[in-house]
Amino acid sequence: MAETVTDAAKYWVAFSRVPYIGPSRISRLTAHFGSLERAWGAPAGELRRVLDERSSESLLKTRAAFSPDDEMARLERDGIGIVTRDDPSYPSLLAEIPAPPPVLYTLGTLMPEDCDAVAIVGTRRMTSYGREIAQAFARDLAVVGVTVVSGLARGIDGVAHEAALRAGGRTIAVLGSGVRNIYPPEHRKLAAQIAEQGVVVSDFAPDTQPDGPNFPARNRIISGLSLGVVVVEAPDRSGALITVDFAADQGRDVFVVPGSVLSSRSAGGNRLLRDGARPVRSAEDVLEDLNLVRRSEQAAVQQALPLDDDERRVLAVLTADPQHIDDVAALANLPIAHAGAVLLTLELKGNVRNAGAQHYARR
Repeated sequence: MAETVTDAAKYWVAFSRVPYIGPSRISRLTAHFGSLERAWGAPAGELRRVLDERSSESLLKTRAAFSPDDEMARLERDGIGIVTRDDPSYPSLLAEIPAPPPVLYTLGTLMPEDCDAVAIVGTRRMTSYGREIAQAFARDLAVVGVTVVSGLARGIDGVAHEAALRAGGRTIAVLGSGVRNIYPPEHRKLAAQIAEQGVVVSDFAPDTQPDGPNFPARNRIISGLSLGVVVVEAPDRSGALITVDFAADQGRDVFVVPGSVLSSRSAGGNRLLRDGARPVRSAEDVLEDLNLVRRSEQAAVQQALPLDDDERRVLAVLTADPQHIDDVAALANLPIAHAGAVLLTLELKGNVRNAGAQHYARR
């Protein structure tokens, strides 16, 4: 019997909690048993035909102590979303990297438009120059509809998230801990704001504490979610440079904002420039290199074409989640035919996304 989406998700979650079983072994189990549900309940002897001794013993031990149904109930209670590798909403860019994480835990919602994303990374101990640059890049990318990705860390990361939010754009925060343990703690309020206007993401189990080895793994996801990575300020020993290494392995573009040759906080970034990274002066440079100039053009069209009363009315009832045209018309108190015409106009202006089957969402 085929798994339902809910059943499939809970077994993805279950296997993600088993030590020594990662994406390749999950693929092997699925190919052998036909579904993760059957693999989860398979006899020990059958598991040993597919897995090595350490992996099979780890699975048997985890299975004895872990209840997929109980865990799904906990996640739902805490408002934690799950996106698995076989979910249509799994980020398309992340799916391209080697061994993409099998499960993402989310606060907020990943959206299709997040495929146009750029990471902004840098030092925790930024200068006033770094702060100003990070704010400008994040703001200017966000206002044209590019999602800003970063790691919620102190310094450049936090500034980039905040600037994207203030510009009314989307931002993705990738954690080096579980989503129940926001780190650093002073960014809990910022994380809550991101969850409202973007999404907080982790591939670690929700109760995972922040730990040093987690952060390189976090950086791999930051670059994996992005078309390119912008380094604002980075000293020679910087986590931002780890993100750059992953970006290069994943075929992502690397951009560096030049810094003072007298500043140790720009030493790593300036070295990247010497080694061939692309120097950028503004978000426009990034948009041009990534062939995202259309985003700027679309934003200009939106500013040049003011909204009339009915368009504002429809936009006021739309959310990031697609709604059927009948519901939109009812909420806006407009005839369905007229609501359809208004939605088409808003779609042409770039304010609305047509999600198909007469469902529309605010862009």
